[in-house]
Amino acid sequence: MALIKSISGIRGEIGGKTGENLTPIDIVECTAGYGHWVLQNSGSNKVVIGRDARISGSMVQALVTNTLLMMGINVVDLNLSTTPTVEIAVPETHAGGGIILTASHNPRQWNALKFLNHKGEFISAEDGRQILHYISEKAFDFASVDHLGTYERNDSFISKHIDKVLRLDVVKCKKVQEKRYKVVVDCINSTGAISIAPLLEKLRCEYVLINEEMSGDFAHNPEPLAKHLTQIRDAVVAHKADLGIVVDPDVDRLAFICEDGSMFGEEYTLVAIADMILSQTPGNTVSNLSSTRALRDVTSSYQDSEYHASAVGEVNVVTKMKAVNAVIGGEGNGGIIYPGLHYGRDALVGIAMFLSLLAERNIKVSALKASYPSYLMAKEKIQLTPDMDIPYILKAVEAKFANEELNKEDGLKIDFEDGWVHLRKSNTEPIIRIYAEAKDEGTLNKLITSVRDEVDSITV
Repeated sequence: MALIKSISGIRGEIGGKTGENLTPIDIVECTAGYGHWVLQNSGSNKVVIGRDARISGSMVQALVTNTLLMMGINVVDLNLSTTPTVEIAVPETHAGGGIILTASHNPRQWNALKFLNHKGEFISAEDGRQILHYISEKAFDFASVDHLGTYERNDSFISKHIDKVLRLDVVKCKKVQEKRYKVVVDCINSTGAISIAPLLEKLRCEYVLINEEMSGDFAHNPEPLAKHLTQIRDAVVAHKADLGIVVDPDVDRLAFICEDGSMFGEEYTLVAIADMILSQTPGNTVSNLSSTRALRDVTSSYQDSEYHASAVGEVNVVTKMKAVNAVIGGEGNGGIIYPGLHYGRDALVGIAMFLSLLAERNIKVSALKASYPSYLMAKEKIQLTPDMDIPYILKAVEAKFANEELNKEDGLKIDFEDGWVHLRKSNTEPIIRIYAEAKDEGTLNKLITSVRDEVDSITV
């Protein structure tokens, strides 16, 4: 079974049986449930859609588009685009919401519908539950032939998105342009090819694209982890580039490669951008519970700045950012959220700000990485089976480590004196994620093994 209907949307593997995998019937029903919610709640009958380049994208796009049209909803279709571009387009077009067709970091057989509200932000948990109710009850109607929606194709928004990024005060265009950086970009066979390249051109960077064919047949696992990025690491060295840029298929996650081919690391993307923002505008920062402690350390080095943690998930980070009036936030998976542009993870603004940081400090990427507190992180997963009782597992682990500092806001996070371990059920895959962090490999292995062994003793 590979179909996940959650408060943020629907995600699954293409093909198979209805209700068990992502089939045309599931796509139509979920689109209709969302469309009904838009008509009931937004005061608008317009929805923006956009997609990444994965193999099933055009078919899913056609099903979503025509379902909305048959509900009397007007569609603004960005076609091949990025997640942050769709988020920006929703308020720009005065739409009632948006649907992004992407399974983000999931492999090629997956696709998903991600739902936005009228602000271009991911829907709240309450709104998600309402949409799930509409879907389960089939509580939606379709329009008569005299009241069908209208269709508009709009290919201008990537350019508009880039222009918005470059107009930000925190982006130092002239300083970056003067450096003439040489960059290698892994486009992972998706829309990074049509979004990052024009951004780099405007910043007068020389660039080399790899995996630039937008086929959706990903050259490697699309999650931007070190073990998947040997090709670009070699390419950065071979081309004597200043840095490498890695994005996921929908261009909302961002990781960098140092000039020597070593990993800057997706966990440190947010750390570096926060360092830049705080140096200009001290204030609060936010990341999720599974993100590196380095952000807390960097934040505390600035006066009048305080770090806050949220539950995992972009909508949770955004909610916390608004609550504490954060100047920068995001997730340790390489997601940058800069409220001066919009409340959504955005690799394009992250790239522009990172290049600005390098130019202003006149520093190499490896030297910048060395300037930050050094932590090692492990990311593991446990495949779920139907008989697994996740609440029971978490409660048993909690009892085992009752003498440590515990946080149960999102799964279970155990804070040890010399590191932490976080267990939680994934919102995007049928797995339990286990993240851990410490200052050295020995401590890291010790912490994650102690927790993993406890989980294994319960599930075996």
